[in-house]
Amino acid sequence: MSAYNDRHARRERWGIGRWFRRQVTERVSLAVLALVTGCLTGLCVFLLKRVIAFLSGFLTSGFHADSPNWIFLLLPVAGIMLAGAYQRYVLKTEIYHGVNRLCVSLDKRQYDLPGFLCYAPMVASTLTLGFGGSAGAEGPIAYTGAAIGSNVGRCFHATERTMRYLIACGASAGIAGIFLAPVGGALFALEVLSVELTVAGVLAIFTASIVGWMMTYLCMGMRPDVVFESVTPMEPEMIVPVACLGLLCGLYALYYSEVMTRMGRFYDAMKRPWLKNMLSGMVVALLIFLFPSLYGEGYGFIEKVLADGGAHILDGTFFASDRADMTVILAVAAAVLLAKPWASSSSNSGGGVAGDFAPTLFAGCVGGFLFAGCANAWFGMHLPLADFAFFGMGAVMAGAVRAPLMAIFLATEMAQKSSLLLPVVIAASISYALVVICRNLSEARGIFTPHLRKGTFQAIERREGGR
Repeated sequence: MSAYNDRHARRERWGIGRWFRRQVTERVSLAVLALVTGCLTGLCVFLLKRVIAFLSGFLTSGFHADSPNWIFLLLPVAGIMLAGAYQRYVLKTEIYHGVNRLCVSLDKRQYDLPGFLCYAPMVASTLTLGFGGSAGAEGPIAYTGAAIGSNVGRCFHATERTMRYLIACGASAGIAGIFLAPVGGALFALEVLSVELTVAGVLAIFTASIVGWMMTYLCMGMRPDVVFESVTPMEPEMIVPVACLGLLCGLYALYYSEVMTRMGRFYDAMKRPWLKNMLSGMVVALLIFLFPSLYGEGYGFIEKVLADGGAHILDGTFFASDRADMTVILAVAAAVLLAKPWASSSSNSGGGVAGDFAPTLFAGCVGGFLFAGCANAWFGMHLPLADFAFFGMGAVMAGAVRAPLMAIFLATEMAQKSSLLLPVVIAASISYALVVICRNLSEARGIFTPHLRKGTFQAIERREGGR
């Protein structure tokens, strides 16, 4: 008998859990508890979004678009150091890389997640992202949702199998709510967490994802995070450029994953936590000072690119006065694209608490814009900048995270543009295939390190195994 089942047997002798289990079957109880988990997680997603937006808006209220902002040299350092101090002195445990820690817990069949995880990742994520950490909120909210599912199951003395599904339900509801993508959230549990495919389990996961998305969407006033108005119909002659974009996004995903993994190992090897927090904060601060578009989650910048092109990428930089010069815009976009994994890895692995998925969407948006802009400027083409920026979002995520189905549906759902599903599928599939082929060939020869999630997963296993 596992440790969970042993505790479960001792606790089941009393309380509502015993009554609940006698009244309903395991399949019905899983469905009911998944609905409760999705509802609670959706409310937490809305709260996290609002708190991060408020703190970020307050700290950047004096932002100047026409000149550099020196305050950016301080904010990310303060945020990551506060998040690190919160973990060391308040929680007394590490909670960054929440998705990877969740994978470790599921792999080791540790389904009793502590109650403080229902709020601690949200607090640490607010400090990290609100002060400018260049990452996303999906990792912390997935960890929070998983803890909510675990604690809901524990309250009703659920079986070990039900607990595993409830953890997946909470995590998928968190992803569904943070990206406003119910199908993408469910696919996260199936592709990333690798949950077993049973009818009851899949139904529970989709139930939690839909409820989590609905609660967040309603609380936000039924407005998506990314508004994408202009859509150019997909024509046959665009297939070749979209395929080329997929190839370039796949190559960039290899670079992105390599930087993220190696930087994670670099920070993991540092034994002095204050030094690690300070160094990572300084890296993020310097990059954000040079390129303010890297500040925070980046959804606002993505929306601007999809609305009217990438001129906003020069806001707050030393090139702010050159908004009419397309060559300068493309050069800065290339620099931002190269800098993004360095800023994200420092935000995630240096003591901050954030997610790994949103940075790939940001990078894909910039990469797609850069590809179309260069094609138009150098080859006389007339590719729609906003559309290719959108295609790149799904393509880079598919290659960097190696979860193509999740990437395709997250990109199309968060912008509510299912009409562009075909080009996103083409670009994402080619990017994913290129990454898999290159990795399989190179890892056998010891050229590349393991990919983004696998490398972090192994690092966490080493730390947890040594305790």
